[in-house]
Amino acid sequence: MKLSALFFALLLLVCTTAISQVKPTKILINNVEIFNGKDKKTIKGNVLIENNIITKISIDRIPTDQSGATQIIDGQGKFLMPGLIDAHVHLLLESVPQMLAMTSDFAMLNLIAAQAAEKQLMRGFTTVRDLGGGSLPLAKAIEMGLVKGPRVYSSGAFISQTGGHGDFGLPTDVPRKIGELSYPERNGMVAVADGADNVLMRTREQLRQGATQIKLMAGGGVTSNYDPLDVTQYTEAEFKAAVSAAENWGTYVTVHAYTPLAIKTAINAGVKCIDHGQLADDTTAKLMAEKGIWWSLQPFLDDEEANPLPEGSKNRIKQIEMTLGTDKAYALAKNTILKLLGEQMYSLIQS
Repeated sequence: MKLSALFFALLLLVCTTAISQVKPTKILINNVEIFNGKDKKTIKGNVLIENNIITKISIDRIPTDQSGATQIIDGQGKFLMPGLIDAHVHLLLESVPQMLAMTSDFAMLNLIAAQAAEKQLMRGFTTVRDLGGGSLPLAKAIEMGLVKGPRVYSSGAFISQTGGHGDFGLPTDVPRKIGELSYPERNGMVAVADGADNVLMRTREQLRQGATQIKLMAGGGVTSNYDPLDVTQYTEAEFKAAVSAAENWGTYVTVHAYTPLAIKTAINAGVKCIDHGQLADDTTAKLMAEKGIWWSLQPFLDDEEANPLPEGSKNRIKQIEMTLGTDKAYALAKNTILKLLGEQMYSLIQS
């Protein structure tokens, strides 16, 4: 009898504890200054979230039940706004110097990246598009709730030609033997591929591992040691191989490119997005607008917040040339789009 009573008491304790630890299905945030991301004015009010979806925004009090299913947060008059999205990040590379990233233990890099991901989230970025560097394990860890971070759309490894912007191997790594991979390649940070067949295979490998889009290097880069800034990388045939695999998978290819020729070659092969494009010209911007190509343009500036490379070095010279094109590229993007919209509006009126 005493054992039965003791068992019942323990069972009651376990059930009570389990109930008290049930995760609330609703979150009510009271007393916040709300910016909805569109209107010029904010409103002071309250926000109800149910099953991770905002279901009500009101300047009036939002009633809640007493079941304990609602977590109530006092916003203390602070701003509440939609989560920010960063369309171009490299979570495994942004917190360590490049050479250290390419030679460090991959497990250590993931630990550093997990911390970087949490910092991204705390800065207000709830979604990021990681465009190369081996972030697939990190993206999965965040999705599983093992670490804190934004939703990560990961490209997996950079895909680069030999000597291209994603080839971070040592000068002594050539000639390469068939099947021989560098350390960054073995860790899924980089995939060096030459020829359409090899590009096709490397693209399918990234998709197999869970990449949500594919990233190829279409031209020279600032931080890569082997390529001039104005060199065009990959042929249309090689781009088309990646595009066909990505489209079959229901996704797209984006490219790192600065110059008009690199951008044009990629677009002609079916690439849907251009990242950077600081050295684009008017004709290239018009082509992007006409083809409906996404232009992911980053504000690279040589100012007090820049990360300058050693003065006089080849990469520093490339960096200065690229950053000088930033203002012009933004003006091109804005003016070309406005002009195209104006022409389309005029055509509609005429018809």
